[in-house]
Amino acid sequence: MIRGFLNEGGRLKAVEGASELSENLVWIDLINPTDGEENDLESRLGIDIPTKEEMEEIEISSRLYNEDGASFMTATLPAQADGDDPQMHPVTFVLAGTRLITVRYHDPRAFQTFPQRAEKVPMGCDTGEGVLVALLEAIVDRLADILERAGREIDGISRDVFQHKGAKPTKSQDFQKVLESIGRKGDLTSNIRDSLVTLERLISFLGQGAMQRKSSKELRERIKTLSRDVRSLADHASFLSQKITFLLDATLGMINIEQNAIIKIFSIASVVFL
Repeated sequence: MIRGFLNEGGRLKAVEGASELSENLVWIDLINPTDGEENDLESRLGIDIPTKEEMEEIEISSRLYNEDGASFMTATLPAQADGDDPQMHPVTFVLAGTRLITVRYHDPRAFQTFPQRAEKVPMGCDTGEGVLVALLEAIVDRLADILERAGREIDGISRDVFQHKGAKPTKSQDFQKVLESIGRKGDLTSNIRDSLVTLERLISFLGQGAMQRKSSKELRERIKTLSRDVRSLADHASFLSQKITFLLDATLGMINIEQNAIIKIFSIASVVFL
């Protein structure tokens, strides 16, 4: 499937028949592209679109490179991240001249919300580079939302582990649920942190390219802001990971204390009956 977007005064306008690849398209979004769609796009633009297997390679040289006058950048992004088990797959961003091409095999939410907002509000989508920066801003906002939700839920787990005085003692059978919750939040936080690492590298590569392309000062400042935001989120993800590790240790410690207490009770009972 191919989606196409035109620039209208800094706004995006979705067009029908994007498969015709009009020269005026500022953004071409390939979703689960067929071999025919890939080949047609490659022949029209004179670039080599990476395959799904190539996108999944983890070497930096395979994810960030310049080829045939175009810049290729790949990052791992989450989709269906309202729960604790998001789909984590790579997305490739290609800057070819004044056009952005994105290649993806899943549906991160930013790819749904960003075009809708960019259609109503001017977001500097005059060129492919402008579209890319605005799209990355939407992606980073989405990752921030996921981390904020994870933080609130981790705080809830913390309250379950460290109950207030006067509360009923935690039952042993509840510890399994607590451990499962901690494990899920740990996996989620780890996935988002990995995504942020790939984004940090991508944005650094984009910033270097913007200097070489002599992009506008405003655009370069937005890229710098993106870089700072991503580093800040990565630090917060690391903090959440540390908190999860602490909760895991505390929970295991409480399980050990409870088991020792049970053993002590049985020991005393054995002495009494003997």
